[in-house]
Amino acid sequence: MPTYQYEAMDTTGGEVKDTVDAANEEDAQQKIRSMGYFVTRLTEMADKKKKKDKKKDKAAKPKKTKVLALGGVNEVQLVAFTRQFSVLQDAGLPVLRSLKILEGQMKPGILKNSLMDIVDDIESGNTLSEAFNKHPKCFDRLYVNMIRAGEAGGALEVILRRLAEFKEKAQSLARKVKGAMIYPIVVVSVAVAILSFIMIFIIPKFEKIFLDFKMKLPFVTVVLMDMSKLFVRYWYVIPVIPVFIVVSLKLIRLNKSGAYILDKIKLKLPVAGMITEKTIIARTMRTLGTLIASGVPILEALKIVKETAMNEVFEEMFQRVYDAIREGETIATPMRDCKLVDDLVVNMIDVGEETGDLDTMLNKVSDVYEEEVDVLVESLISLLEPLMIVILGLIVGTIVIALFMPLLELLDGLSGGGKK
Repeated sequence: MPTYQYEAMDTTGGEVKDTVDAANEEDAQQKIRSMGYFVTRLTEMADKKKKKDKKKDKAAKPKKTKVLALGGVNEVQLVAFTRQFSVLQDAGLPVLRSLKILEGQMKPGILKNSLMDIVDDIESGNTLSEAFNKHPKCFDRLYVNMIRAGEAGGALEVILRRLAEFKEKAQSLARKVKGAMIYPIVVVSVAVAILSFIMIFIIPKFEKIFLDFKMKLPFVTVVLMDMSKLFVRYWYVIPVIPVFIVVSLKLIRLNKSGAYILDKIKLKLPVAGMITEKTIIARTMRTLGTLIASGVPILEALKIVKETAMNEVFEEMFQRVYDAIREGETIATPMRDCKLVDDLVVNMIDVGEETGDLDTMLNKVSDVYEEEVDVLVESLISLLEPLMIVILGLIVGTIVIALFMPLLELLDGLSGGGKK
């Protein structure tokens, strides 16, 4: 019967190293779990002959090749991986085997490349969190710290399930906000394209007609003709303008003060500012609640939350909370002093700290604000639809009036001349 060497965590989080005789890996896993241990590493012990055979097999086995992958990891793929990893751990499979299964079925890309390295690192004796920590493009600090907390507490499958749920909710919230922006962006893009076509191709033809008849044009028509000339002469500037705006904003954000001012303005925008604010609150409260529930120390959790805020104004608030916690204060006090979040958030956090149920309260805050984001997104779409119709109607109406005023004068002149 083969002998398996294992590393495990006991109920107190202490590390245990020992061997067990079993028919196969599944049998060994079951025996270790029946002793009340949580397996973190399981390898079959081999005699010298077997080791030599393994070395020969390893030399003969072709090395897996990685594909060139640029950019970061696909969030949808990462969420699916986390959920599948959670399910495999719930089923009682060893970590290494689970990762090999997931790596085998993964499509080529940056996540598959990272999993290949992680499998090698774990086979070399590294812990799961250490292996994940080497791939920050795929697994951020939040992910790594939760895995580390799961290893220390001997509840990796629980942490992975919680992490999968967190990722799914965060992705759902982001998808709702992005989805709401698609409609106005498409409408504005189509409107700009149509207006550009009118300015560049249609209006010059009308101008030629008016010049041939040597007509005195109204002021509105003259302005429209001048704008058309600018469009014809500098048409290539139109696609450059949005690129220039994006680049300029990115350059401003390189300076901390500039980034703070931009983020402050973003929060002050009507409706859109409220959506931004409530989205950040929902995301950060969910993150903090998940980290605390997973056993991550509060100071480390606040550092991670500060990074996930992605807004300088909120980052400053979480820095104040961090400094206050180090001095022995509560979370609610500095949040109340900043006057950035609603009293509802502060009061629920205050109650959570007093009752020792902070993680639950934080998740409830997140649930409330996610619902408010849904309502605000629907309100924004409802507000944008008539607003865009009115603006486009005014633009088109102005163009029609500017063109038809001289046309009517021309028709009047021609009809009058015909009668004479």
